[in-house]
Amino acid sequence: MFSKKFQRKYALTDQGLKNTKKGTFWTVIVNLVVMGGVGILYLLTGSFMKTLTEGAPLPGAAVPAALTFLFLVLSFITHLQQYQATYGLVYNEVKNVRLSMAERLRKLPLGYFGKRDLADLTETLLGDVNRMEHVWSHVLGYLYGAYISTALVALCLFVYDWRLAIACLWGVPVAFGLLFGSRKIAARASRRTKKAALRASDGIQEALENVREIRAANQEDLYLERLNRKIDEHERIMTKGELGTGIFINAASVIMRLGVATTILTGANLILSGKIDFMLLFLFLLVITRIYAPFDQSLALIAEMILSQVSADRITELYETPAAGGSSRFTPNGHDIVFEHVDFSYDKKEVLHDVCFTAKEGEVTALVGPSGSGKSTCARLAARLWDVTGGRILVGGVDIQTVDPEVLLGDYSMVFQDVLLFDDTVLENIRLGKRGATDEEVLAAARAANCEEFVNRLPKGYDTPIGENGARLSGGERQRISIARALLKDAPILLLDEATASLDVENETKIQEALSRLLCGKTVLVIAHRMRTIEAADRIVVLSEGKVAEEGTPAELMGRNSLFRHMVDLQRQSAGWRLK
Repeated sequence: MFSKKFQRKYALTDQGLKNTKKGTFWTVIVNLVVMGGVGILYLLTGSFMKTLTEGAPLPGAAVPAALTFLFLVLSFITHLQQYQATYGLVYNEVKNVRLSMAERLRKLPLGYFGKRDLADLTETLLGDVNRMEHVWSHVLGYLYGAYISTALVALCLFVYDWRLAIACLWGVPVAFGLLFGSRKIAARASRRTKKAALRASDGIQEALENVREIRAANQEDLYLERLNRKIDEHERIMTKGELGTGIFINAASVIMRLGVATTILTGANLILSGKIDFMLLFLFLLVITRIYAPFDQSLALIAEMILSQVSADRITELYETPAAGGSSRFTPNGHDIVFEHVDFSYDKKEVLHDVCFTAKEGEVTALVGPSGSGKSTCARLAARLWDVTGGRILVGGVDIQTVDPEVLLGDYSMVFQDVLLFDDTVLENIRLGKRGATDEEVLAAARAANCEEFVNRLPKGYDTPIGENGARLSGGERQRISIARALLKDAPILLLDEATASLDVENETKIQEALSRLLCGKTVLVIAHRMRTIEAADRIVVLSEGKVAEEGTPAELMGRNSLFRHMVDLQRQSAGWRLK
């Protein structure tokens, strides 16, 4: 139970917990070995004192040399083991932590990403992990090792003389009590600093993503002023927080150091009363020089540990967010998509209510309706990019919520209006549709999607890098790459979301030719605002305010006073609009 709480508190993996235990063990050994060096110095000093006060012969050089050599060898070996058990293991583990976080993100439902923007997630993967990496490698092992080794040394000191032990150690619990008492203040400061950092990061990202719009609107000065304010606020809050933490750390260090003065005063008083000799006081003064050293570092480590709690909580929150799981087997009886009384809410706002319709295999089912009616939401729910909050969606009689999303999506191809491409070649961007596809298969899909027309103009053809998100291509060219991916995958279910909405007439014609090859024999769910693009659909489902307003064939809906007919009439009227 304690191990689980400890893991959660510091966002440790199972291997990270093992690493912390190893680091703590070797830190204890290192501290005890160093304290052993103090013991050697005490024994040698005692021998010299006997020579000066009692005329005893000086010890030979062999014994001090042997002890010193043994101490150096043990010190080297234990410090090396400590380094490997703290820095070495942790640095390797951090790579695994980031990979496991990326794997976790891959399995989370899409709704999670709607609550966390890109800058926030990037800060978790990079900034928070970096901060915790320092805690895992520099703090936990050293801090808990200092606790254990100091407790062992304290027991020995109490055996020698309990009065000097109290005089020596009283400041330690007081100093740590002060620092732990300031945890809430430090935690609040850390949360404020984190929020300010995210605001600054969001501002920078927003300015970079919208630089063309900012320049076009001649608003550079306004945005730079806003960005400067966010950065200055972050700097001010961070400085204030670090100043407050520093005050507590220095106060705790001063209190702990008062133990030196009380040890000297107590020891002098005991010597004058004849209760101890000078060598015992000398031993305690030697021990003080070492027993405070780990705690000097520990005070700063505890402050860092407290400040890092916000980062640990953010990492833990990611791990504890329920993943979209399910069976690894998906054997549907056909590929009809059935919506049964589906409800969906986003951030407590209802988007869909009691939606029922069927998209049959081998047919094209079109979703139409005003903006905000829930068309795109239906498409994403059909692919389990989000999970329904009520009702269920069946594919071939199988409730998709019982199937692992990664397995389910093996039967889906998707072509959306907003195409996402990678900073790679045309060939590799198309190959994303089917892992392990041969070059011949990729080229065949590209030709079917009418990609050759623009690829032949590129400097290196299919081996041409296209830039971040296809920055070197036009909208129509990016869309054709997306369709080539879908053709290459050749999945039995196809989702089309505004695939031609923002294209010119020439590109729209070429993409419609490619789509005609893609639609054959599949379960097709189409979302479109242009009514003419769905005139040949087998069935039309009209959504309004998150509900199914009407459904039927295009001829049936046009034959009555329907919402669909009203939308078609409006678009025909707008097609005749001219500048005057």
